[in-house]
Amino acid sequence: MARIAVIGAGAGAMAAAARLAVAGHRVTVYERSRTFGGSLGRYAREGFVFDTGPSLLHLPAVYRDLFVKTGKEPLEQRVTLTQVDPASRHHFADGTAVSLPNASRAGVVGALDGALGKGAGARWGEFLDRAGTAWDRSRRPLLEEPLRDDRQVLGRDPYPALRRRRLLSVREAGTVAEIGAWELADPRLAALLDGYALSYGLDPRRAPAAAALLPYMEETFGSWYVAGGMRALAEAVYERCLARRVTFVFGAEVVRVTEKDGRATGVELADGESVEADHVVLGAQPWPGLLSGQEGRPGPEAGEAQEDGQGPVPGRFLVLLSLRGAREAGAVHRSVVHGEDGAAEQDAVFGGRTAERPTVTVLRPDDPTTRPDEAHEAVTLMATVAPHGPVDWTDAALRERYADVLIDRARVAVPGLRERILHAEVRTPAETAAETGAEGGSVPAPALAGARGTYLHSGNRTGMSGLYLAGGWSHPGGGLAHAGMSGALVAGLVVEGDGFRGSQ
Repeated sequence: MARIAVIGAGAGAMAAAARLAVAGHRVTVYERSRTFGGSLGRYAREGFVFDTGPSLLHLPAVYRDLFVKTGKEPLEQRVTLTQVDPASRHHFADGTAVSLPNASRAGVVGALDGALGKGAGARWGEFLDRAGTAWDRSRRPLLEEPLRDDRQVLGRDPYPALRRRRLLSVREAGTVAEIGAWELADPRLAALLDGYALSYGLDPRRAPAAAALLPYMEETFGSWYVAGGMRALAEAVYERCLARRVTFVFGAEVVRVTEKDGRATGVELADGESVEADHVVLGAQPWPGLLSGQEGRPGPEAGEAQEDGQGPVPGRFLVLLSLRGAREAGAVHRSVVHGEDGAAEQDAVFGGRTAERPTVTVLRPDDPTTRPDEAHEAVTLMATVAPHGPVDWTDAALRERYADVLIDRARVAVPGLRERILHAEVRTPAETAAETGAEGGSVPAPALAGARGTYLHSGNRTGMSGLYLAGGWSHPGGGLAHAGMSGALVAGLVVEGDGFRGSQ
């Protein structure tokens, strides 16, 4: 039985902790805040309840596998999962709108043809076929295996872009934006694809074509809502950890990992206490001075410019609205109001400024537990924004002005929105930074193949023996499903050693 110290109580860290405890290890989780869940937060006021992090689950198989592997009680006995249908409704700048059914390729094709004109659905369907090829080519090395020392395999883009001959050259899409311009051939389809990338914090103009697997993943495996909000999933994972005798110490800030002869030997807490461990799992963003006696870090820093020239890593701006009036019949759970000038929005978000007319995601769960009664509704507005630092998200006037921008843009998706508001709570990257420790409140994007490997994250193994990385800042990157995968990979490496190659 090994002693294992886990730093942080986010989804990836808890997934690793539960698996390691089942393997017979003595696991203690040290969390700087007073609660578990990391980005899976909750805000409640006067009977209204809101998620403050991810709102939908994709690839639920990741958490089903976690619960199967850590006990006899399956996930669905702990939480209620419901497929959201339609998966989303999209409002485009020219006034057209389309509702996309959940996990139905034929339904999506038909809906796009009906709303955008004949042929639009076929182009999107053919694009998803190519995205499926990218998924098949990269799924195992990108998501299901520890990151290889030789990253050249993942440095090549797996997306089979269409080759278009010109007089003296052959042109093929190498980025998300180029797929939209050259293959989808409709500005609304291009905006649809760009919106997927932007929602994950990726710049469509720079993100490799391999990012096509993100809409493929959502449209193939579906979008799922957890009754009670995503915080209910965090509670279920936390309770599973407790059932497997994982110990949690809250309000315990780890300041560094101690080491001897190049091997991690434990952690040191802010109050001066030193804790010995045979293995250490870092489930948070690395910080300067993490390693005893060193100023380096095992991975890149949030908010820094990326290797490929992408600007600061974005965060999320939320407006949590308590509304009078019932949710109308036929209301859609998730609506996306696309920006009117994608290039200007991307320039702002990835250039450290505020976008004037941002893309806004509107979330309206039909869940009685999120509202005081049927005569009220809880609605969340979300936009991808520059992190705190380049933009001062503590500026009260800016927060109020930008919340008003989101409310104004969301009116197309929520009838009579402004007149129904009882209370508005604003959450910015500044709050994310304070609550999760992520520098600038940045939210890590999923790892992507292509672009010479610059969209990959730090591997789960580190240069220090006995120190492992889990969660969104490590392989395979951000997103709730990806965090769960990282926990499985770390547990496999600790239990089976460096020869572990992932699930078969």
